[in-house]
Amino acid sequence: MNLDEELKLALRRKEPPPRFRDRVLAATKQRPRKIWRPLAAAALLTLVIGGTTARYVEQRREGERAKEQVLLALRITSQKLHDTREHIHELSK
Repeated sequence: MNLDEELKLALRRKEPPPRFRDRVLAATKQRPRKIWRPLAAAALLTLVIGGTTARYVEQRREGERAKEQVLLALRITSQKLHDTREHIHELSK
């Protein structure tokens, strides 16, 4: 037997086993129920990660703003101290 004949024999039309159609239809009806669980878990995980990331970004922005305010306060304080020293130096002449 050559390859072509073997392929024809292997790929010939066969009758499905009894109740094959019923089993396939029953399996397809059950899948949508089961697929919602992983989809719901994925959606929940996406929301949690997204929320956590958004909060982290907001906290980082708040930290940067606070840092800028502290640096500005230090510059103002430094300038005031400098002005005070100059004033004391002038008075002591």
